[in-house]
Amino acid sequence: MTVAYVGYLILALLVIMFLSAAIRILREYERGVVFTLGRFTGVKGPGLILLVPFIQQMVRVDLRVVVQDVPPQDVISRDNVSVKVNAVLYFRIVDAERAIIQVEDFMTATNQLAQTTLRSVLGKHELDEMLAERDRLNSDIQEILDQRTDAWGIKVSNVEIKHVDLNESMIRAIAKQAEAERLRRAKVINADGEQQAAAKLVEAGKMLAEEPQAMQLRYFEALHDVSGERSTTVVFPVPMDLLSHFDRKRETK
Repeated sequence: MTVAYVGYLILALLVIMFLSAAIRILREYERGVVFTLGRFTGVKGPGLILLVPFIQQMVRVDLRVVVQDVPPQDVISRDNVSVKVNAVLYFRIVDAERAIIQVEDFMTATNQLAQTTLRSVLGKHELDEMLAERDRLNSDIQEILDQRTDAWGIKVSNVEIKHVDLNESMIRAIAKQAEAERLRRAKVINADGEQQAAAKLVEAGKMLAEEPQAMQLRYFEALHDVSGERSTTVVFPVPMDLLSHFDRKRETK
């Protein structure tokens, strides 16, 4: 009787071990790459998966977006400026079969490829472009990475440059350049204002020359402005006709 119980217990343990080795449950965002005696036989999931123990093996693959930090890279720009640049990489697996079979470690491979691509792309641009045109550089890096990782079944959705670190001397040089640019703009605006004012004065002079009475009205307005100010200036108004009379006598002589 005891031997029968022991036999049933062993049988129950074997069944439990068989089921635990055969049953796999994959979540909605997981897929299982199944190998039968070492040969690829398909991608399964999500849900309940049944495997033949000791004959079939399964590798879990996560299809969610992976966020990786690209370590700071020493980059020499096209105008020979040394900077440190780091970025953030967003990618996900779209083909579980290729991600497992075509590359040994897709996480490490993608990160290393991102580092070399970051140095290669940024080295073709000047420092001003790195600072002012990050969106275009992000798009260029993302496009190159996406093309190279397509054979691994990986889709690179986005690349974002985080920091462009400069040394102190370069920061001071950029500050001086920005200050000089502001001074240049101020001088140009001032010169434009003088040019516009001169043009308006010439136009006003032509209009006053066409109508002598307008000049006398301007004369009265100037007297009114001077009299309204608290100053010691003494103004003697002289009629314009009197001045013109003296001019005619000078011409007759």
